[in-house]
Amino acid sequence: MVAIVGRPNVGKSTLFNRLIGERNAIVEDTPGVTRDRIYGTMEWNGKAFSVIDTGGFIPGSENQMERAIREQAMLAIEEANVVVMLCDGRDGVTPFDQDIASILRLSNKPVVLVVNKCDNAKQQGFAYEFHSLGIGEPFPISATNGLNTGDFLDEITNNIDKNEIDEEDNRLKIAIVGRPNTGKSSLSNALLGYERSIVTPIAGTTRDSIDTILKYYGEEIVLIDTAGLRKRANIKENIEMFSVMRTARAIERCDVAIILLDAERGLEEQDKKIINMVNEERKGMIVAVNKWDLIEKDTNTANKWTKKYKEEMRTFDYIPTIFISALTKQRITNVIKIAKEIQARRQTRIKTHLLNETLKPILDRTPPPAVRGQDLRINYITQVGTEPPVFAFFCNNPKLLPDSYKRFMERSLRDKFDFAGVPVSFIFKRKNTPWEERVG
Repeated sequence: MVAIVGRPNVGKSTLFNRLIGERNAIVEDTPGVTRDRIYGTMEWNGKAFSVIDTGGFIPGSENQMERAIREQAMLAIEEANVVVMLCDGRDGVTPFDQDIASILRLSNKPVVLVVNKCDNAKQQGFAYEFHSLGIGEPFPISATNGLNTGDFLDEITNNIDKNEIDEEDNRLKIAIVGRPNTGKSSLSNALLGYERSIVTPIAGTTRDSIDTILKYYGEEIVLIDTAGLRKRANIKENIEMFSVMRTARAIERCDVAIILLDAERGLEEQDKKIINMVNEERKGMIVAVNKWDLIEKDTNTANKWTKKYKEEMRTFDYIPTIFISALTKQRITNVIKIAKEIQARRQTRIKTHLLNETLKPILDRTPPPAVRGQDLRINYITQVGTEPPVFAFFCNNPKLLPDSYKRFMERSLRDKFDFAGVPVSFIFKRKNTPWEERVG
């Protein structure tokens, strides 16, 4: 975790956008535009890490908004493994810079001092003055044009261990995610058989991701109970801002995510966003409808609920749905059983001859529509990856394949092979040429 901090209007958001390669942060020449922490991920020299963009840091200000922004930045510093202090080379060292440097010295965190707005070789001399801050060698850069950004990234990665992802840990990792107050901690406690997490009826009690070992028929499973995700407009407490980030990190670390819904409230927009988050990370998925004991039901209630869910989430109709009660422990062990089945599917490798013998006749009977007068055809199929499963389709013109036909190909694959709960990825390649296109 790398936090970018500094006084207002030194270019933190511009640098953040350059590092992650996306325009996620709003960039304006006005102090205070960035208020909440924004995070993204990047990789440098084989090391992947998260980057946090923070609002302009004004030490000692009593302005309510500036005080809230400062609290956000302090939380970012506390959470980070490395802190990037960004300064403005054109303005020189300011009293705010000196105050921030003092705070960072007390944090005992590795600090990389970066002097921005050094847009050419002549302006790089601006950086010398910043030695006076006493927090290390200043790196002159230009966040706008990318000048010298590689130098300070080398310094950052020197302070980061080779990816801390548990590459040798083959235990199944399950994250419990969902909106606040859906019963995530209650489910975790019910599975574990004791109160590992605080459980209260107040939404947002859990603010950290908590890893616990669950023994399931002698097998160790890592259970990750996470903070609830909620709409950004409803995030009021400063510390709760990190709930979203930590939950996203839990999704990144897990193999299978249990997406917990509230049976009384049904499927809401935030639930859909969470499902999309898990899908973007290509993790296994289970939809668990909690508090089923509170629902008045007949023999068709579950079927009606599932039908309505599939109508609203047609793209994700392959996700298994289970109805549980964390309170009464109804069907909760089935969640683990299904998660293990999903992980086995994520690890499945289908033989090339079986893929072609099964899918090629279907695709030949229903070929892609002609585009711009060109006939399109699929020549060959092979699986090139697992966890998640990745399939390569060799065709005569991959760039012209319409999205509707790609969806047909996915449906055909799922009809013939069991990938329930498993997002799959397709790669389209022109025969005998380098990779042309990758579609998740």
